[in-house]
Amino acid sequence: MSTRRELLVLASGAAVAAATASSAPAAASGRDDGWVATWAAVPTTIPPGQPQVLSDQTVRHVVHTSAGGDQVRIRLSNEFGTTPLHIGEVHVAVRAGTGASTDAVPGTDRKVTFGGRGDVRIPVGSPLVSDPVKLGVPGGTDLVVSIYLPDPTPVTTLAAFAFQDNVVAAGNVTAARRITPVRTVGQVFFLSGVSVRSQRTAIVTLGDSITNGANTVANANHRWPDLLAARLRAAHLERGVANVGVSGNRLLHDPNPPAGSNAETFAAYFGHSALRRFDRDVVAQPGAEYLVVLLGVNDLGHPGTVSPPDEVVTADDLIWGHRQLIARARLAGLRAYGATILPFKGDTLGFYSPENEQKRSVLNRWIRTSGEYDGVIDFDRAVRDDTDPLRLKPVYDSGDGLHPNDAGMAAMADAVPLRLFRG
Repeated sequence: MSTRRELLVLASGAAVAAATASSAPAAASGRDDGWVATWAAVPTTIPPGQPQVLSDQTVRHVVHTSAGGDQVRIRLSNEFGTTPLHIGEVHVAVRAGTGASTDAVPGTDRKVTFGGRGDVRIPVGSPLVSDPVKLGVPGGTDLVVSIYLPDPTPVTTLAAFAFQDNVVAAGNVTAARRITPVRTVGQVFFLSGVSVRSQRTAIVTLGDSITNGANTVANANHRWPDLLAARLRAAHLERGVANVGVSGNRLLHDPNPPAGSNAETFAAYFGHSALRRFDRDVVAQPGAEYLVVLLGVNDLGHPGTVSPPDEVVTADDLIWGHRQLIARARLAGLRAYGATILPFKGDTLGFYSPENEQKRSVLNRWIRTSGEYDGVIDFDRAVRDDTDPLRLKPVYDSGDGLHPNDAGMAAMADAVPLRLFRG
């Protein structure tokens, strides 16, 4: 792991040093196929109650790119808003430093416009895609995307689990090289995607908290999709990787916390089911060519814990859901790869039971042997304990028996056959 981390840090530093930019806004290329998703965050809504409100404040997000290009576009979202979202100004720049730094590299700051406007209102339920911005972005570079909210603005659309420190600052400081935070947040507000102009294509990783990066070290980009993107760059097979994993996400059901349960305070963050969000989060990703699916463990574990017992699913139900994803991926021209569900015996969340293990076994056998997916990624085999294959290997266990730690994420990334993305 230390060698991999050192390589990632060196690569990041080299990428920042190599970044080039021009001060003029880019003209539209006129080629939709010239844009590739390099980063993504899935919009979700908020639990019932008073949302946090931002007013005359700037939110600065750190974005870790996967593929590089000579221009960038930003996608904002008011998809769960109940009123138009007033955006006063947006800027993007290459980030200076690593970890929790939100400083910008001098000379790389660019104002972002939307149809030629810097001050815009996003309609209720809508995304908004920016004009192209000339900014040289090598793969593996970190960007800072700063969004100024001039009016009192409830945060109704967000990605709740960023595993990256983003910051809120007073006033409009979108163009500042360094800002003074009034608070740090581990969430992404109103920002759902960054794409780059490139002739490469993109991989979309559709999953739950394990794909989202749960229990990895914050600010380190050790989610398995990040590490896969680094492997691809090192092998001269660079691809955009759009991570559309959502903690708590299920294949078949939307969040449905039992009335009066503690889950009512957080279940909304789990996002719409994969079947429901597929077109928005997968098909709409610029340049998408490949899909990797790792879903099903929450469908097994949530009923009776954070969702009603009557939402118990069978292995056949899960296979049916995966078949739907395969069919819709192929209609969209995507190659679909199935990933086996990780073991979770002894987990601390109450997911494991002999019945759920049997369902996991049936689903994994179908993924491996049915031939219905275009390829198989065997994450189960990569991280299971040699002496008790129903458990995570101890050196890969983050401590809850369900989520891999940083070493486990690296093992998952290493288990992905790069040949799947050569053609």
